Amino acid sequence: MSDVVNGFNRRAFLRLSGALGAAGAIGAGLGACSGPESTTSSDDEDGVQTLTAVIGYGNDQSWDPTMTASAFSMAANNHIYEGLLDTDPITREPYAALATAIPEDLNATTWAFTLREGAVWHDGQPVTADDVVFTFDRILGEETVTLARSFFVTWLDGVRKTGERSVELDLRFPFPDAAPRLTIAKILPKHVYSADGAWDELDGGRLVTGSGPYRLTAHQPTTNSEFEAFKDYNGPRKAAFPKMNWLTIVDGAPRVAAISGGSADAQIADNIPYANVDQLRNDGLTVEGGAGMNHMFLMFNTGNPPFDDVRVRQALFYAINTEQMIEVGLRGYGKAPTSFLNEGNAAHQRAVTVYTYDPDRAQQLLDEAGVTGLRINLMAVNVSWIVDCLPTIKESWDAIGVNTTLEPQDTSALFTKMDQNQDYQVVAAASNPNQFGLDADLIMRYNYTAGGGWMGYTRWDGTNDAKALFDLMDQATREQDPERKLRLTHEYLDVIAEQAVLYPVVHNELLTAWDPERITGVEPQPYPGINLLQAKPA
Repeated sequence: MSDVVNGFNRRAFLRLSGALGAAGAIGAGLGACSGPESTTSSDDEDGVQTLTAVIGYGNDQSWDPTMTASAFSMAANNHIYEGLLDTDPITREPYAALATAIPEDLNATTWAFTLREGAVWHDGQPVTADDVVFTFDRILGEETVTLARSFFVTWLDGVRKTGERSVELDLRFPFPDAAPRLTIAKILPKHVYSADGAWDELDGGRLVTGSGPYRLTAHQPTTNSEFEAFKDYNGPRKAAFPKMNWLTIVDGAPRVAAISGGSADAQIADNIPYANVDQLRNDGLTVEGGAGMNHMFLMFNTGNPPFDDVRVRQALFYAINTEQMIEVGLRGYGKAPTSFLNEGNAAHQRAVTVYTYDPDRAQQLLDEAGVTGLRINLMAVNVSWIVDCLPTIKESWDAIGVNTTLEPQDTSALFTKMDQNQDYQVVAAASNPNQFGLDADLIMRYNYTAGGGWMGYTRWDGTNDAKALFDLMDQATREQDPERKLRLTHEYLDVIAEQAVLYPVVHNELLTAWDPERITGVEPQPYPGINLLQAKPA
């Protein structure tokens, strides 16, 4: 099959969503290494000198800020790059980063920014307005359809240079939510990434040049990435650690061992397995979590009957014993969804269709659809907590006569199979759009965008139902009256719940553990990864 679907490059999507590994040796942009320079932390009288962190996600996916949804890469990029505005990792309130100030009138359709005086790239070159225009031209351009494009193209008409250190953003209509969204547009150096082959080098983590408080100094795919405080950084959130070493450990047991026990070297780890919480706390670590949009979803291939029938999709959701899944698979760290949005989201409202456990209703819907003897091969990513939840799905579907085979596997293998064979049926995977932000429009456009990656896999976005949904979403984005905007948002969320093409099975809490005797100022995120821009040595 072609790698291009509805104008969206599928292989690029695999890389940005953390599905394809970035192989290859370290190039000239970083120091070459056949292994990590240091996998142990180094403390002295002044506290932690090299902070060692354990990330429960791979570091071998795309490092391109305009393309990636990789948990590791996005967390790292928040330390390497800056937007015109960036956001607090917890409150998501915007603050001036490369820009000197937040626009006074967020309802204006022209936003003027002046760049911070003295801001330089990690190679010493000054940050200029040309870099800002270059970045937004890539994001908004149609030649390379970036992941970030869907977050900007509906409301941003273009970006103009007005001086060597000044730019203006032209908005299609007033859109105050643009302020926190600007953190997604990490400004990139034109003199680096306009060179032939530079985007591929960036994608693989081999040529990474930002203006932020840390610079990437070494990168070993599937092992670790190393950072060093950038001495010429003059922005608002300076590096507190001279060096950082981030280990990538996807499996739960070795990740826990790296932060707890006699041989533990790390001061902080994310994606803590629920079964190890008491153990880590007993070892003196702080373990705290955040509840947000993290979820397991089911995605149906509507090009493969009977999954084109909404009654079949709904039946399979009604059949799942979600409370059992939360109790057994998630150790209580989960919540049954009442909308696509988590209940803590400001735009949440209980959907008209809520998939409470109802096997009788599920069987009725299958009967109405004329479906008997259904056999499903449920493909899934092998994220540890997802794997713990899969047996409940199999048990629930088997109970209504749907013979279910579970096939958890490496993410890259899963999406490669989906590319090679369009006959896949149902996929279970993890997602958290809160990596990008909190507003409903942003969250839903990550999943539901015409020609976007996820919609390409569902093979649903060309249907009349999908087109009507996208039109409704556009109306909500453009609407200026807050009450009407929220009403339209609830209306399209109801459509998404009813259609159940790509929809959450469960929302779950994410846990972070750290050693309070060695690091302070940590705030656990309700989305994957860590942010250490406000943390300090104890």
